[in-house]
This record gives sequence, structure tokens and C-alpha cells, in this order.
Amino acid sequence: MTVARRARLRRGGRTALQIVAVAALYYASAELGLLQQLVRDQVTPLWPPTGIALTGLLLIGARVWPGIALGALLVNVPLGPSAPVALAITTGNTLAPLCSYALLRRTGFRTELNRFQDALALVFLGGFTGMLISATVGSGTLYLAQVLPDDRFWPTWWVWWTGDAMGVLLVTPVLLALRSVHWPKRTPPSRWAEGALLAAATAAFGLLLETAPAPLLFLGFPLLIWAAFRFQQPGAAPCALALSTFAILSATRETGAFAGQSLLTNMISLQAFNATAALTALLLSATITERNRTQAEIEAASRRLSEMVARSRPDIGGPPLPEARGNDEEDGGQNRPP
Repeated sequence: MTVARRARLRRGGRTALQIVAVAALYYASAELGLLQQLVRDQVTPLWPPTGIALTGLLLIGARVWPGIALGALLVNVPLGPSAPVALAITTGNTLAPLCSYALLRRTGFRTELNRFQDALALVFLGGFTGMLISATVGSGTLYLAQVLPDDRFWPTWWVWWTGDAMGVLLVTPVLLALRSVHWPKRTPPSRWAEGALLAAATAAFGLLLETAPAPLLFLGFPLLIWAAFRFQQPGAAPCALALSTFAILSATRETGAFAGQSLLTNMISLQAFNATAALTALLLSATITERNRTQAEIEAASRRLSEMVARSRPDIGGPPLPEARGNDEEDGGQNRPP
């Protein structure tokens, strides 16, 4: 067996493992997402598999699309009313992240999410635009199969689209942040204490959301701003995901701010909160990261300029320059006429 053949086999084996891993993660995250349905069994306010799929495409490449299709098929076959319906929904679930991936590639998207333009691209191209495909194909298929009545088409489409988009906006940033996370060195204890306090405050928000009779969703935004300013993307993305998860649990149980409301009102309130939380975390943390990077570049340029000036200064170690002479010396010792 030649060296080239062995290399091809290794690459093929690695690709097969990546495809299986993406399919397994897609299926597992779908099972978690299906625990919070608002409309039928296939439509949830947060669909994590879209975030898994887009992250796999961004980090590995388009060659893992069979894993997305396989995971979506395993999820949809038990849920669909028939095999053709399940295949059609699977097609939409596969094409949507592929479309988002292609759009992000054309804009020069960076997975570090350290630029404001990257955050905008992920929101409007990766989330809102690409997921139109899965929502339209899925809802249209269920409607044509006479599973959805006329009055439920648009609510289903709305929750499907926003749920898929929230999967991109809330799950993808967390996974991209985990990719570059590392154990911090020489971190002062105050920094650890601040992180623990932020986590405790986020958990307290979830408890308050479940028990408080008043609508207190707005209390989550100071936590997002805190996380974005102090911890940037690695802190803001998990915080936004946690706050949205707490809100979804409260909405599905109809407790707290979602008690006594109609399904349409709860859907609008929940998805408005989820979208605003994701936008706040993404855009603000990207802006802070970009500002910090620009400030560091300016400081580095200033240090280099100072070093260049110091090296180019003439040698001034000789005798001191004479002091300024008086008026008498300026005129050869003679006084000026008045």
C-alpha cells in the first residue's frame, strides 16, 4: 500500500468519524430541543441542532453535510406522519445550515467572532436568512400533507423560523467560544469571584422568572451587559443561552411572566426576548472585543514609536550648552539706547 493511499484512507476515516459525530450531536441536541415544544411535536422555540450543524460546517467544512442530513432524518422519521414528509423536512433542515454557511463564507466570516461585522453576519445571514429555508420547507410540507390547518400555518412557520434562528444565534456562539477556550493563567482571585457571582446571578434570574408573578424578563439584560463588558464572547454567549433557556422553561410551563397568556402572546414575548438577548450578547461582546483589540494595537504602535524615537536621538553627552547671555553681552558689552 503506497503512502498516498494510506493518507487517503486516513483522511477518509477521519471524515467518516466527523460525519458520525455531527449526526450524533445533532440527534442528541434535537431530543433536548423537543422537550420544549410550543406548536406540534416538531416546532420548538429553540432548536439547538441548527447551531450544531452550522458550527460543524464552519469548523470542519461542507464535507460533514451527510452528518446533518443523517441526524435530521433520524429525528424526523419517528415524528413525521409519513416517510415522504420526513424526507422533505430533512431536506429543509439540511439545506438551511448549508445556505447559512455559504452566505457567511462569502462575507469573510471569522469564527473568532471578534469583529462587529462577524456578529452582524451571523445574526442576519446565518440566523435570520438561512433559516427561512427550513421554516418554509417544513411548514409548507406539513400544510400540504394536511397536518396543519389553515389557521395554524403562520404560527407554526413563525415558531419554526425563530426557533431555528435562535439555535444559530444562541448555540453557535457558545460552541465557537468553547473551541478557543483555555484554562486562564495568573488569573487573580477577584476575577474568579466575579465570574462565580455572574453565574449565581444568572441562576437567580432563572429562579425569579419561575416564581415571580410580574413580568421580569428585562432583569436579564444587565447580566448580559455585565458578561459582555467583563468577559466578552466567552462570558456573554453562555449567559445569553442560559437566560433564554430559563425563559423557554417558564413559557412551556406557563409560569411567571407567561402565566395566563395565550399561546400567541407567549410566543411573541418569548421569541422577542430570545432574539434581543442573542443580539445584545453577540453585538455588544463583538464591539467590546474589537475596541480592546484596537486599543492594544494603538498601545503597541505607541511603544514602537517611542523606541524608534529613543534610538534616533542624538548623543547629548557633551558639554552643556551655554546659558542665555544678558543684554549687555548681546551688544558687545554696550548698553542699548533707551
